[in-house]
Amino acid sequence: MTTADGTITTPLVELDGVSKYYGNIRALEGVSLEVDAGDVTCVLGDNGAGKSTLIKIVAGLHRHDAGAFRIEGEEVSLASPREALDRGIATVYQDLAVVPLMPVWRNFFLGSEPTRGKGPFKRLDVERMRGTTRAALLRMGIDLRDVDQPIGTLSGGERQCVAIARAVHFGAKVLVLDEPTAALGVKQSGVVLKYVAAARDAGLGVVLITHNPHHAHLVGDRFVLLKRGTMVASHTRDSVTLDELTRQMAGGTELDDLRHELERDASS
Repeated sequence: MTTADGTITTPLVELDGVSKYYGNIRALEGVSLEVDAGDVTCVLGDNGAGKSTLIKIVAGLHRHDAGAFRIEGEEVSLASPREALDRGIATVYQDLAVVPLMPVWRNFFLGSEPTRGKGPFKRLDVERMRGTTRAALLRMGIDLRDVDQPIGTLSGGERQCVAIARAVHFGAKVLVLDEPTAALGVKQSGVVLKYVAAARDAGLGVVLITHNPHHAHLVGDRFVLLKRGTMVASHTRDSVTLDELTRQMAGGTELDDLRHELERDASS
């Protein structure tokens, strides 16, 4: 990426012609994208387009079979989600991995709990976790009523925002969001998109997986469209309008053909 002052920067994550096969099934073929610090790259496509496979490759769940996957310029083949996390890639899945009956602060530190004391006197540092959770959420502009309340009592949008704040707190450089607004209403979707923008403004590179071009165009800097495992279009924000993005997402000429067919049926 070349910045406004002419400086060339290395993308945080770059896929170059990446493909993935499961036996004879082509799940992904020839997909390229890049994710820069302080930018949102949106990956759009309907069910079966290959979005889930792309997430699994970036998150370290599956290795790619062809093409190049680079993290900060270094070509990699991730072996596990832990390796992805260690390299600064945090993935927030649509079905959030939370324990509904545990408080917000406990879920915030789930798997990374600080302790105090030694030996038989070693115990969780509850006050530190409460205070850190509250401060981390406030830094992202999230003002929860009480971090002691069970996370299951929060709305879907609030749970997504807690997950985003957690990734930022634990040092993520790249945040991958799997359909964060898919099951949310208009108001809650707006809240989540606000915090996607906050993560971007904090300097993270964000990959937003979505089937909603309206949400993508609100926050996106780049747009990659997938269809049946292949990349059918790639745009920057200034090179595509929302109407054109929506048209391509909806199938372009296929949608026009359907419209003409329905018009003929209606007139007959």
